[in-house]
Amino acid sequence: MKPTILAMDLEGTLISNAVSQIPRPGLFPFLQYMRAQFSQLVIFTTVPEPLARRICSLLVAESAAPTWFAQLPYIFWEGPTKDLRFVTSDPCDAILLDDYAPYVHPGQESQWVEIPLFGSPYADDDIGLDLARLRIHERLARLSHGK
Repeated sequence: MKPTILAMDLEGTLISNAVSQIPRPGLFPFLQYMRAQFSQLVIFTTVPEPLARRICSLLVAESAAPTWFAQLPYIFWEGPTKDLRFVTSDPCDAILLDDYAPYVHPGQESQWVEIPLFGSPYADDDIGLDLARLRIHERLARLSHGK
C-alpha cells in the first residue's frame, strides 16, 4: 500500500529551528512536489502549535513556502516518539520526514525517511530537501511495486 500522508518535522528538517526560523534551501519547490505526491501533508513537530503556525505563516509571507503551507494540519502528540498513529489509524498510510532518529516510534522505522539535519552553519547550498525528495520518491516507487 502506498502511503498517502507525509508527516513533516519542522526544526532541522524544513527550517533551521524555532528561534532563527531560517527556511531550508529549496523549501518552496520541495513542498510543491510533496503536495503532488501525497493526498495530505501535515506538520508533526515538537514546536508548540501556536509557534509552529506563526513560523508557517511567516514562511508564506516571505514567499519561502506556498500559501497553503500555513493551513496544514498540525499533529498534536505526546510521549517520547512520533507515533504515526497520532496521524492516522494505520501507520503504513504515512511517511515521517524527520532528521532525528530517536523520535522514530519503535516498529515504524520503515515509515521513516531520514533527512540530514539543517544545522548551523546554515549553508545556502544545502541539498537536504533534494536528498529527501529522492528518498521519498524511491520509497514510493518501491511500495508501488510491492517491494
